[in-house]
Amino acid sequence: MLTIILCFSINAQTSNVTIKVLTKNEKEPLMGATIYIKELKKGATTNFNGIVEMNNIPNGNYQITISFIGFESINTTLKIPAQSPINFELKEISNQLETVVLQTTRNTRTIKRIPTRIEFIGTEELGEKAIMNPANVSMVLRESTGIQMQQTSLSSGNTNIRIQGLEGRYTQLLRDGFPLYSGFSSGLSILQIPPLDLKQFEIIKGSSSTLYGGGAIAGLVNMVSKTPEETSSLDIMLTQTQALGSTANMFFSNRNEKFGVTLYGSGHYQKSYDPENDHFSNLPETRSISFNPKLFYYPSEKTTIWFGLNGTYDEREGGDMDKIEKGGNGIHQYTEKNTSKRLSSQFVYETNIDLNTFLQVKNSISFFDRSLSIPNFQFKGKQTNTFTEITYNKTKDNLNWTFGANVYTSKFNEDRKSQLQRDQKDVTYGAFANNILDISNNWILESGLRIDYNNDFGLFPLPKISLLYKKNDFSSRIGGGLGYKIPDIFTEEAEYINFQNILGIDKSSIKAEYSYGVNVDFNYRRKLTDELTFSINQLFYLSSIKNGLLLNNTTNGLFKFENAKGNLISKGAETNIKFTYKDFRWFLNYALIDTQLNYLAGNPQKPLTAKHNAGSVLMYESEKWRIGYETYYTGTQFLSNGQKTTDFVTMGLLIMRNFKLGSIFVNFENFTDQRQSKFSPLVLPPHENPTFPEIYAPTDGFILSLGVIIRPFGNNDHD
Repeated sequence: MLTIILCFSINAQTSNVTIKVLTKNEKEPLMGATIYIKELKKGATTNFNGIVEMNNIPNGNYQITISFIGFESINTTLKIPAQSPINFELKEISNQLETVVLQTTRNTRTIKRIPTRIEFIGTEELGEKAIMNPANVSMVLRESTGIQMQQTSLSSGNTNIRIQGLEGRYTQLLRDGFPLYSGFSSGLSILQIPPLDLKQFEIIKGSSSTLYGGGAIAGLVNMVSKTPEETSSLDIMLTQTQALGSTANMFFSNRNEKFGVTLYGSGHYQKSYDPENDHFSNLPETRSISFNPKLFYYPSEKTTIWFGLNGTYDEREGGDMDKIEKGGNGIHQYTEKNTSKRLSSQFVYETNIDLNTFLQVKNSISFFDRSLSIPNFQFKGKQTNTFTEITYNKTKDNLNWTFGANVYTSKFNEDRKSQLQRDQKDVTYGAFANNILDISNNWILESGLRIDYNNDFGLFPLPKISLLYKKNDFSSRIGGGLGYKIPDIFTEEAEYINFQNILGIDKSSIKAEYSYGVNVDFNYRRKLTDELTFSINQLFYLSSIKNGLLLNNTTNGLFKFENAKGNLISKGAETNIKFTYKDFRWFLNYALIDTQLNYLAGNPQKPLTAKHNAGSVLMYESEKWRIGYETYYTGTQFLSNGQKTTDFVTMGLLIMRNFKLGSIFVNFENFTDQRQSKFSPLVLPPHENPTFPEIYAPTDGFILSLGVIIRPFGNNDHD
């Protein structure tokens, strides 16, 4: 009897405690943070939601340490019993990329604990690129190692993203995890996404189809929007260029206990610009308006519901300057006019079922209407896309599971007046499972499988596997997977000839494109002194595409799509080096891109793909000043006719002064005025019916931008 009473007494003197660890700025949960009680020599790690439960802790006062790599540790006294949960907020150490929590992976692991190689561009760098080009995100992507922004039209400025030498249709563009830009709507997408309301970019190079389905053969880019915070925020950016381009951007956010809102609006006007005085525009006359309101509802601490709309109206006309400005006459008659309307909705419901279980349901509907007109020809059509997905995430000890299913539909209807009716409708059903296993402190394994079924092209099994090794200052990743792409007519080759005389996809004879990809990288980071830090990342990759979609001539003057008889092989390497010293950062990069067309005799290098690229960026950042100097080298390329181009170097300079209520800036983009017209003509006669050579270098030359950012609510980061 005495023993029972004694045991009861002991149990009465112990308590259970729940601790939650958050980031100080974003109030986001930190998975993997360590809680250590010194006197008891007892530790634990936080789960998916940043929570840890510690049971049967004897009552009393204890010295406790809360730590996480890249954050300042907290050492404090914990009194038990205590009212749970106890919240601790960790402050991030500056310039610590490893602490970033990524959304693309569908879990809350940090970048340092994910086996899949993901490149991250954060708010700070996005702010710099928004200053350089406030109208669209092309500048953000163009200066990432191994990524090329390929302009396909001088008159419209239409630009596609190429990752590691592969055409833009092989890259999946996402906005907050939604595939909004594909097929017909991808043609002008890069030019219609302003950067001011974006929080971060997440880039996966190589096949990424297991989590996000078809279209991610070269990789994917997920653009993550800003979310409302409890402190109201208002940013107004006004920019003017010497090339007569004017841009106004506005972003507002606010949140209370139950509701939050973000509002984004953008207006851009560009006068037609002809730096060569050859009477043809290098920048089209452009009028563009974008809006993006979002409403957030927080019914409880565990649940978030939000709904957003994204709309863009874009009108651009390029070509003969006399025709654009005066209406034209005689030989002054050639222009290319693009008018597009984009509207999409996004709905997300996400909830924490318990401490280790997360559920998300999302849906989007996207409409795109575009008209492309040149003399004596018009291409016009509408595309409707829908996307619905449910995702279930379960975390247990050292294992994270993600299960999901989705339905994606795409419907393109060409204008009824068109002689060639190229309508296409696709429905794809997908289911996937992905897990990340902490094998030990040094080894983490990620594996997954997706199975997609398309109504016309059949079944696609898509496995992937990645392995991460990390120890002290060194880490290495190796991974690979399969990918596929449903054929459609919206390729760079088709865009180049304005979709004229091109037959539609013959689903009875054309096969889906299929790929495999592997990559391995090595990372080393070392603090050389208290103020000097050095890091290097070395990547090697290989991608192979089977049944590549080619546009070939027919005997009657039309063009039709066919599958290539051999593979397209892209292989190469990327090197990124970074030095940090006090307020200075120096980035060096090099990309080797060897993309060979094995279905052609001699396995030639893919046209318009520079084999060698290099860059250097030197930044000075303090509370008051931000100064950046950039140099980029682009090596020789081959045109489609086999002609070799000239290599070139571009340079840029950014100067920005921060104040309490905003900033002023000046940007000298391409101040050495490198232009393709200095190496070869941009327009070939006759004037009334010109032909346009392929674009391999900048066409607009030097652009000087002046601007101001106004923050009426103040900026705590600056004096």
